[in-house]
Amino acid sequence: MVFGTVFSQSAIDFEKISTLSNAENDRLVSIFKDIHENPELGFTELRTAAIVAKELKTLGYSVMTGIGKTGVVGILKNGEGPIVMYRADMDCNAVAETTGLPYASKKTAKKEDGTVVPVMHACGHDAHTTWMLGIAKNMISLKSQWTGTLIMIGQPAEEPGGGAEAMESEMYKKGVPEPDFLLGMHTAPLPTGFYLNEGGPRMAGAEQFDVTFFGKGGHGSSPQEAIDPIVMAANAILQYQTVISRNTDPQTPAVITVGAVQAGIDNNVIPSSATLKVNTRFFNSAVRDSLVSHIKRINDGIAFANGLPKSKYPTIEFKQRVSPLTNDKAMVNKINTALEKSLGSGKNFVGLPAVMGSEDFQHLVINNKKTVYDYLLVGVASAEDTAKAKKEGKMFPYFNHNGDFKVDLKAIPFGTILGTTALLELFRK
Repeated sequence: MVFGTVFSQSAIDFEKISTLSNAENDRLVSIFKDIHENPELGFTELRTAAIVAKELKTLGYSVMTGIGKTGVVGILKNGEGPIVMYRADMDCNAVAETTGLPYASKKTAKKEDGTVVPVMHACGHDAHTTWMLGIAKNMISLKSQWTGTLIMIGQPAEEPGGGAEAMESEMYKKGVPEPDFLLGMHTAPLPTGFYLNEGGPRMAGAEQFDVTFFGKGGHGSSPQEAIDPIVMAANAILQYQTVISRNTDPQTPAVITVGAVQAGIDNNVIPSSATLKVNTRFFNSAVRDSLVSHIKRINDGIAFANGLPKSKYPTIEFKQRVSPLTNDKAMVNKINTALEKSLGSGKNFVGLPAVMGSEDFQHLVINNKKTVYDYLLVGVASAEDTAKAKKEGKMFPYFNHNGDFKVDLKAIPFGTILGTTALLELFRK
């Protein structure tokens, strides 16, 4: 993306953005509470998607629904200029809410495997969706200040992964134009009124796969007549950690986690197979390839040591993969300049390192060579919660994916102001 292209030259009216956002506060807070109280798991966000579609249609956006199962696309054309895409994820978490808020979730939901679990918005996607709707209205009210095409994305299934990929594989075929810029925001337990926006690598890539060891079943009283896949799997779990400690540069971030072991059904029966559910984290493809290569070598070595033929060597079933998230530095600098003019200096919480957590936001444009993107973190922790945490010696009052995660209602207009300012800047020269 060349930033020298001539777009809208008009100065951003920061005061008007603030006035519009605060005027909508009561309505947006009502929407936020409604979405928070009625969370939906990935690819089941029918109610939330309906809210998004209705709001965007009412504002005058051209709306497409059912994109990537439950995704929503809203397009607003406003003359010649850049194409800018803004994304908000809509799904919730399988977490029981413990905030005690009057609008706390009391819902349960059925997962794909049939289990019923408590659900809540423990990662702030309710705020993300609300911000998008507030920003969408602001951009209508401020049409005289920008020209180009704005694409609003209500994305399903960020939490399990696959939502962005599902939308990406479908929406461009249905006429959604490829954007020049992709922008997104995520809640963070920073103080309300602060944000974090830095260029370069910000979130790790991740991959999930299942490793299955095959042995020879038998009676627990006669292990010599069997080949125990549980012992092989246990051996593998320990050896996998040496891939990090002995085969990976100590200055290179990487993680291997075995999150589940599935094998056997009874106390005295040696099963014929055992499965490990593995997750890896990395910041570049070379490290990812190295992790997988070493894991496969360990698997095969264990099978060989147990006298198994190659036909019974362990298998690897790859399931989900998300690339590292790397913010475009020029886009970040452009947005930060506008945010500093709007909010004042010292609001950007710079200096926090990149995290090993992952995000699929960038997969909306994974095959678009011209698109650059920026993913901001927005503070949603109240002054009271922040002060209490500081008194207790904690850096943050709570973390995402926990039952006590909550969004300060004052962060609703703040995020709306932030996103609107960033979008208007992208439509300028």
